Amino acid sequence: MIDNDLAFASASDLIKLVADKKVSPVELTDLFFRRIDSLDSQLNSFLLLTHDIAAKAAKEAEAAVMRGDRLGPLHGLPISIKDTQMTKGVVTTTGSLVFKDRTPERDAAVVERVKAAGGIMLGKTNTSEFALVGMCDNRLGDSGRNPWNTGYTPGGSSGGAGAATAAYLCPMATGGDGGGSIRIPASLCGIYGIKPTQGRVSGYTGVDGPPMPNLFGQQGPMSRTVRDSALLLQVLAGHDPRDPISLREPVPDFLAAVDRDVRGLRVAWSPDYGFAAVEPEVLDVTGKAAKVFEELGCHVEQSDLVMDSPYNAFGPIYESSGFFSNGQFLESHGQQMTHYAREFLAMGGRVTAMDYARALGHRDRLIAQMDALFEKHDLLLSPTLALPGVPVGQFPEEIAGRPAYPHKYFSFHPFTYPINVTGNAAASVPAGLSSNGLPIGLHIVGRRGDEETVIAASAAFERARPWIQRRPPVV
Repeated sequence: MIDNDLAFASASDLIKLVADKKVSPVELTDLFFRRIDSLDSQLNSFLLLTHDIAAKAAKEAEAAVMRGDRLGPLHGLPISIKDTQMTKGVVTTTGSLVFKDRTPERDAAVVERVKAAGGIMLGKTNTSEFALVGMCDNRLGDSGRNPWNTGYTPGGSSGGAGAATAAYLCPMATGGDGGGSIRIPASLCGIYGIKPTQGRVSGYTGVDGPPMPNLFGQQGPMSRTVRDSALLLQVLAGHDPRDPISLREPVPDFLAAVDRDVRGLRVAWSPDYGFAAVEPEVLDVTGKAAKVFEELGCHVEQSDLVMDSPYNAFGPIYESSGFFSNGQFLESHGQQMTHYAREFLAMGGRVTAMDYARALGHRDRLIAQMDALFEKHDLLLSPTLALPGVPVGQFPEEIAGRPAYPHKYFSFHPFTYPINVTGNAAASVPAGLSSNGLPIGLHIVGRRGDEETVIAASAAFERARPWIQRRPPVV
């Protein structure tokens, strides 16, 4: 039995240990399953474990190492897969009782690439129903919970991925982000997560159906270090002809960006995007984090950014996309759904063609506004979230004394969904802890197509203010 402390190593270090024959993929996989068995009853971060599939893959990975085969970039590394990402022959629920028995015939592109790189799937992580909201509640079982305080949500919709990674139940995880669903749990769980540029990672789901536009959603990595996310993004990125918005340009060297010098970067800081209510403690922690970039040799200045009602661009498109995907189940399976799923699908069903066209016009304005900002700056910093933590199942009715905008479901992450609208690359890095010991994230936004600068800035901040030594109570 290998040392339990090996679970606290970075994914990059574990991959090297496997390649150097210092640790077996079989032993490593067993280690993380033991940790899941011991701790996950407190967190509910996994909806399903794939013991047999993982054991077979681990044995094959071990044999490849011993034969001296050429190894993939994730060879022998256990990894979790978000349960919105289709897995061939493995139940994929999308967090809903409606799909509790669905067994896909094909893998999503993200899963294909993880497997091709040598990753070993431990199981499917918990998510909000249909990945609709920034919490981790559904009707499949108890809510997902935060390892820093189990009375609080790990966020969503990639909440299980965030909690499992933060509690060292897996070295890294796949996530998806359509309105903040990577960055929200990254902030709340004290880990790193990056939403790539729209189209950087294939959105091919593995499921046949009528074509629908993907204006906001991107799959991406979640990990405890910036380097590990850069590694996973390197694996996931690249053109896929099955995804019509997939970028055709060569994939940048994300790993090289980790060590890039950030001196001289022009950095804008916005505490509120000109519209958001934010709790004072969050502003204090993230404001101090933004000043670290001055220490790093960047030019930091206050931004005059004012986003005018960004939900007007996001809401009608997001809501109608949800109705397009799952609205047909509202009448037949509505009683099996969460209250928020029923509400969102009903809202989507009421979106008119005029509403949708108006939202597209708002979207164009936001994109132009961000393009103008990035003519003068290389990065935009802000808080990731408006609150330091959200109790399980309790969407906030107000923030900093102001009523929830635009409604309670999206009020606590006003900085994330506008960036899904504009398609920019964006990440959340741990910036500090609140007075009650909950993580607070700093949001780092770059130009479309410029994950490299976001990664370089994230890594520079990580070196200046390291967080890897911080471990949650559930560990």
